[in-house]
Amino acid sequence: MSGYNKPLPLITQLSKVFYDGCKANKLLYQVCADCGEIIFFPKQTCPNCMGHSLEWKESSGRGRIFTFTVTYDYAPPEFAADTPYALAIVVLEEGFRMTSNIVESDLDAIRCDMPVEVVFDPVTSDITLPKFRLVGRTE
Repeated sequence: MSGYNKPLPLITQLSKVFYDGCKANKLLYQVCADCGEIIFFPKQTCPNCMGHSLEWKESSGRGRIFTFTVTYDYAPPEFAADTPYALAIVVLEEGFRMTSNIVESDLDAIRCDMPVEVVFDPVTSDITLPKFRLVGRTE
């Protein structure tokens, strides 16, 4: 954990709830109590109805790969030692999408629409990042 040298998210008052959830191994998202809109990444105002009654909910952490890419070469310097690595957009069961890495999985086995589940990577003592692995298929 102490040797982590990659960019870290900026923790704001708004995003702190999300990252505190990650530290507790919970993937959180918001729902507008006024119109039911599912919201991810954290916002202060509902983008659908402009309401302010946003509630935090816990995701199942299960979803499917919408699209992905595997980086073999020419990664940014901070990520070069990790090549090859997979970056994907995942559609969670609750209906929101998020971008993260696919880890603990055979990169050659990754395909669109494959089921994934969240895993939590404590990259520093303060920050845990949500990542995903293929369900039932590991390295």
